[in-house]
Amino acid sequence: MAKKTTSLAGLGGLVYSTDAGRHCPDCAQPLDACICKQSAIPEGDGIARVRRESKGRGGKTVTTITGVPLAEAELKELASALKRRCGTGGALKDGVIEIQGDHVQLLLDELTKRGFQAKKSGG
Repeated sequence: MAKKTTSLAGLGGLVYSTDAGRHCPDCAQPLDACICKQSAIPEGDGIARVRRESKGRGGKTVTTITGVPLAEAELKELASALKRRCGTGGALKDGVIEIQGDHVQLLLDELTKRGFQAKKSGG
């Protein structure tokens, strides 16, 4: 079977190849090896917003941190350090750090100590 590739007309970027599947339009790497998202810093005002949430979580309280101006790898390291500082579990989902429990003030203090501009968000 012959190798098939598809590209965007006029743009010159590879979009799909039967060898590796879908390709990132920015770095031309296969999506699973894409380096764009790992090094990209999310856009925003640079203020980390910390809030307590419980809606849609079965009554469980979770503290979320959004807007931290770090790339994916550094954000993962920060999430791990914050979970250890709080002594609880958590996750990193779509650039949002989730820490189990109500730790708003502790996380505000820790983020400020680490040099981030942080605000309490919500009620």
